[in-house]
Amino acid sequence: MAATLSAEEEQATRQFLEEINKWTSQHGVSPLSRELAVKFLMARKFDVLRAIELFHSYRETRLKEGIVRLQPQEEPLRSELLSGKFTVLSVRDPSGASIALYTAKLHHPNKTGNHVVLQALFYLLDRAVESFETQRNGLVFIYDMAGSNYTNFELDLSKKILNLLKGAFPARLKKVLIVGAPVWFRVPYNLLSLLLKEKLRERVQMVKMAELRQHLPRDCLPQHLGGLLPLESFSWNQQLLAGQNGRVDPVDELVGIPVEDASIHVPGPESMRPQELLTHLGRLQRTGIHQEYEELRKEPAPGTFVCAQSAYNQERNRYGDVLCLDQTRVRLKPRRTERSDYINASFMDGYKQRNAYVGTQGPLEKTYSDFWRMVWEQSVLVIVMTTRTDEGSRRKCGQYWPLEEGGQEVYGHMAVVNQRVDHHTHYNHTTLELHNTEVQPRTNEKSSNQGGSFVATIFSLSTRNKKHTSCIHLYLGQMEAGGLIKCRGAGFSFFYILCTRPSLFPVFTLC
Repeated sequence: MAATLSAEEEQATRQFLEEINKWTSQHGVSPLSRELAVKFLMARKFDVLRAIELFHSYRETRLKEGIVRLQPQEEPLRSELLSGKFTVLSVRDPSGASIALYTAKLHHPNKTGNHVVLQALFYLLDRAVESFETQRNGLVFIYDMAGSNYTNFELDLSKKILNLLKGAFPARLKKVLIVGAPVWFRVPYNLLSLLLKEKLRERVQMVKMAELRQHLPRDCLPQHLGGLLPLESFSWNQQLLAGQNGRVDPVDELVGIPVEDASIHVPGPESMRPQELLTHLGRLQRTGIHQEYEELRKEPAPGTFVCAQSAYNQERNRYGDVLCLDQTRVRLKPRRTERSDYINASFMDGYKQRNAYVGTQGPLEKTYSDFWRMVWEQSVLVIVMTTRTDEGSRRKCGQYWPLEEGGQEVYGHMAVVNQRVDHHTHYNHTTLELHNTEVQPRTNEKSSNQGGSFVATIFSLSTRNKKHTSCIHLYLGQMEAGGLIKCRGAGFSFFYILCTRPSLFPVFTLC
């Protein structure tokens, strides 16, 4: 059935195809079809830039894992497809979403390599999302661990499956239900959950068999999971294979293009290549650049500033004209003693990941505790500070960490200890230890870093020569035009934090 799209969705499809097929033309490969374009756009609710990111993530993941030119009728892929380990049920949930099932007890790592499992998973999921109804209504993923033991589990494979589901496959993932997880699974699950973005983490739930019916009705569940549906994974997968004889995967040609060490963002209609940008800047000169910036400042903001401009939060802003959009601001976790979840900080996209960074102002004395709360809550690894604390006679940023080796400070419920300072020619390398005093030690863990602490390594990088004026090009949610941030004066600071837990959001401190 042909996809029926709204006028806005049709416009997004045309824009997506225009941008992607510029890229295919550059590499001398066949243009992407409308059918495939809709699949990627559906998965990102027709947000063109996010769909382009997804397309390249999907393509690069397939290349990295060797999922190219699959031969489903040949071994070992055929046996894996017919093993019953993974299948898509013949029914949909009440919202119309497809239901995929992975049976952990059927996986034997000593018999099947991870790359074969991932090939089968990609192949069957690709077939499932060929349905327009699945593209529109999404996918529910059941990870059935009932009857499995430790020999059926591989942490590396689980990581790869989650990475696939969270950002490298064109499907609207509604939820992941982990059913019948053994007690031993809790530790690896806690490790895996740290790798997930908060939005996906909320969609992953561990449930008991009896609780599964709170998520799906019985007629949508296999009999062995307490439902009414006879499970015929072998026949469904066999029928699927029979219909794929001689079928050529249209993405194979695109997957074979080597991964480029560049941004996954495909240029938009008003963007420029590096040489074009140099020519443009040479033509404008300094006066023209200032004029162009002033024109950008006059454009309406792409959102609202209700929270940043509220009376209670105004004193938390260093500058009255550098505010955070409601749509992209970082929200502190609620506390009983706090009236607001506001901090002058916004999420920013990276080259390879949306919301990869946080842009925040140089902390004020009254916001030190908020800053370290955010560092803790967002599992921050890197802080880049683009100023000194003082420049000339002007205070640009508060001294929000203990400066001297051996020093310690408490900011709210966050305690920061300066463990070590290494002095280099152009920067200082400082090691900090951060403690959350509200987190109790876990008596069932042997690791010495419990008790709510993690080690942070901070590099303070100060340029000594005025010739080395630095510029950072970032997209900033709280600045109207995005940003060219010029580091004035003699230098800037770079903070690098290494945590004992993985980070999702490095922080940029912008003063």
